[in-house]
Amino acid sequence: MNIGEAARASGVTAKMIRYYESVGLLSAKARTTAGYRVYGAQEVHSLRFIRQARRLGFLVEDIRRLLALWQDRSRASAEVKAIALEHVADLDRRIAELTEMRDTLSHLADHCHGDARPDCPIIEGLADPDASDAQACHAH
Repeated sequence: MNIGEAARASGVTAKMIRYYESVGLLSAKARTTAGYRVYGAQEVHSLRFIRQARRLGFLVEDIRRLLALWQDRSRASAEVKAIALEHVADLDRRIAELTEMRDTLSHLADHCHGDARPDCPIIEGLADPDASDAQACHAH
């Protein structure tokens, strides 16, 4: 099948298929005489694997490692679990950072009058992050 058909079958856009090829996550097994890539069931299956891994937030390098483990029937599940747990820890860090950002911005917005006056804690907090960090600490 051509790239458009592979895209429809896998749920991955043609642009992303080209990207995954450029970073070495996927390789087309054959080309037509005109030079077009030809995809088979295995590539579509790999694209679905990649799509799901991306949906779960794995980075390209982690997906590369997971693909290699997926294709290695003698793999130890402990390796796969270690990658997943590293990702869970990264997600927890990112959630904590996002929560802190939300709380700080919410605090600043709560203290903004939102009227015609020019004074605005949100702008002041952006202009002087140390002051907004201190305000956020006092709010908790």
